[in-house]
Amino acid sequence: MDDEQHIGDAKARLTDSAALLARSGARRVRGALAWIDRVDPGTHRRIKGLRLVTAYGLAAALGALHDVTQRVPMGVSVGALAGGFALWASVSEARTTRYESSRDLAMLCIAAAFGALTFALFGPMFRELGRGGAELILVTGAFFAGYLKRFGLTGAGIGSQLYIGQLLGYGMDLSPGDASAILIALPVGMLAAIVPRVLSGPAEHPALLPALASEPAYGREAISPATAMGLQAACGALVVVALNRVFGLAESAWAITACVYVVATSAVGTADRVRRRIYGTLVGVPLGLVCLPLAEHWPLVVWGFSALAMIAYAMALPERYDIACGAFAFVLVVTLAASGVHSVSLLAARAWETLLGGALGLVASRVLFPLKVVRG
Repeated sequence: MDDEQHIGDAKARLTDSAALLARSGARRVRGALAWIDRVDPGTHRRIKGLRLVTAYGLAAALGALHDVTQRVPMGVSVGALAGGFALWASVSEARTTRYESSRDLAMLCIAAAFGALTFALFGPMFRELGRGGAELILVTGAFFAGYLKRFGLTGAGIGSQLYIGQLLGYGMDLSPGDASAILIALPVGMLAAIVPRVLSGPAEHPALLPALASEPAYGREAISPATAMGLQAACGALVVVALNRVFGLAESAWAITACVYVVATSAVGTADRVRRRIYGTLVGVPLGLVCLPLAEHWPLVVWGFSALAMIAYAMALPERYDIACGAFAFVLVVTLAASGVHSVSLLAARAWETLLGGALGLVASRVLFPLKVVRG
């Protein structure tokens, strides 16, 4: 009888423990869902996040078709090019109607293709300069990413896409012979970006922060704010190129990218973006490194995590830039690992090179024609 009683007590304790765990798990799920509803009460940003994932997946799938790949040079992935065009065009686009969104998406994809084409045409020439030579092309993209903000939302997107296109060309080491691949990837990317936006229709209501006017902090009227932002990004990128040439950085393009995207319309805004980008990266990179075993053995699971992280990225922008940077840092690390890059030192370089690029962007915003916000 005593044994039966002990067994019964043990079963009761297990049942209570299981019920307690179930209630705790349910509370955590409800808490997570409540947080998501607070961040995105109308589901608008979740819809945009799904659109980003759909655009990239559709471009990658269309770019992998045999009828497409047989017309391009060996070693160039049309799917990756088109996916990059479509993904980042969808990120930059923020219109409310189908027509305006489709128009902007087409222009943004064209800008990215033009950026990739400039690298393909001039990249081999600059590579002859030795280490850091090819990155000099990225310096021009960095300038336009800042300068074209003078033309508002669409101008800022076009400048960003020019840089993204050059970055894709740099990563794929494109050459003049790859121009046909870029021209094929362009319509594929446009189609992949526009179709999901047309289908989402009026369900999307882009969240935009009001534009902040800025002016030179010390009355230097000869330099416009847009020119100052372009010079700040370009000079920071140029310093990264010099450091790469002297010391040899693991992935100097990561530092340049951080420098480009932390430059804001004022020195205070740049400092805030640097802080948020560093916080997010220092969280996202370690999480990605923890998932390295999954990337090696279950890459499909990792790609699923990446899709969820990109949805979180879309939800966090523009207010929670730190969460967005953390989500993207996670995506970059795990997708590189799933693609066969398993060097922990290389993947971890994403963190410290982001610190470097952010610091250079901050210094440039304080030293080179610093800007202040015009209130009222």
